[in-house]
Amino acid sequence: MDFEFSEEQKMMKNAARDFAENEIMPRATEDDLKGSVPWDIIEKMKSLGFLGASLPEEYGGGGIDNIAYALMTEEIGRASQAFRTLLSAHLSLCSRSIVEFGNDEQKKRYLPKLAAGEFIGCFATTEPNVGSDVSSIETTAEQKNDSWVLNGNKIWISNGGIADVALVFAQTDKSLGRRGIAAFLVDKGTPGFASAEIHNKLGLRSGSTAELSFDQCEVPTENMLGEVGDGFKIAMAAFDRARMSVAAGCVGLGQACIDASVQYAQTRTQFGRIIGGYQLIQAIIADMVVEIDAARLLVYRCAYLKDKGLPNTIETSMAKYYASEAASRAANKAIQIHGSYGFSGEYPVERYYRDIRATTILEGTSQMHQLIIGRNATGISAF
Repeated sequence: MDFEFSEEQKMMKNAARDFAENEIMPRATEDDLKGSVPWDIIEKMKSLGFLGASLPEEYGGGGIDNIAYALMTEEIGRASQAFRTLLSAHLSLCSRSIVEFGNDEQKKRYLPKLAAGEFIGCFATTEPNVGSDVSSIETTAEQKNDSWVLNGNKIWISNGGIADVALVFAQTDKSLGRRGIAAFLVDKGTPGFASAEIHNKLGLRSGSTAELSFDQCEVPTENMLGEVGDGFKIAMAAFDRARMSVAAGCVGLGQACIDASVQYAQTRTQFGRIIGGYQLIQAIIADMVVEIDAARLLVYRCAYLKDKGLPNTIETSMAKYYASEAASRAANKAIQIHGSYGFSGEYPVERYYRDIRATTILEGTSQMHQLIIGRNATGISAF
């Protein structure tokens, strides 16, 4: 196996690392405390092409492969899970869905603006009563002449409060179950479409998370992505892409926990010695290093399979499940190494601990991925 990165992949990794360390990290704690979206940093991301990095060059994107995208996401995630979430929702969930399932007109209308960052995209499946079970979506879409009328609510939508276009999933015929689900591109400002920011979140505070509402929201037929019944397939394909992005971001945060713990262990003294010299501290850090490196390799394998066009759903679930859980354990251990200081906002590990919690829930809970992996291993559906 070849573990060497191409020059393009190395350039992407280095560009993302420089941006993360120089622009995001110095003020990540301040932005978290403010709890508002830092638009000035987003503008810089636009100018560097990050918001279109994985989109086709013909539409103004960077055309990078999945390995380069994973490397970029890992570096951004090392600095801020809020920005990693922004990228995942915008690129993996919304924009790439248009690339894969959109018609020529939809691609020409949306992709250049999404690639340039003129438009921010979001992806709306989750509802107050619907989480992991996408097939049970309650938001409805009723055909009316050359339009579809949407009614319902979505919640916990990343980028929802700042998005210019939302990819919204709705049920056209409840009796059809998942075969009745359709996907619609809904533009900001469409009558009957509104968003409301969700505040007082445990983590990801400098990112937008919103509730979306649709009240007799009329969407042109040409804004349907694919056909009626394609919605479930579109959502599953999007989750496969986003799960890799989440996993890569978790590797980045896990690495940030290691970096912070090593730095603290090299400077903190107790009982007249640097605590990094104590074997128990070294053992904790060793566990973190091994687990995060294992997660990193799972992510790279997943990206490799995607680039080769090979089946990767199980490998993607494995990467997302293990990386999110490993990063959660790393954040917990980083708090322990920092002791009382880890419990305060004086060190970034407190933010890491809060931010990482969401990753074991979004894009499929850890338990959902255990079911996917277990069902594949045993050939038996869980009950």
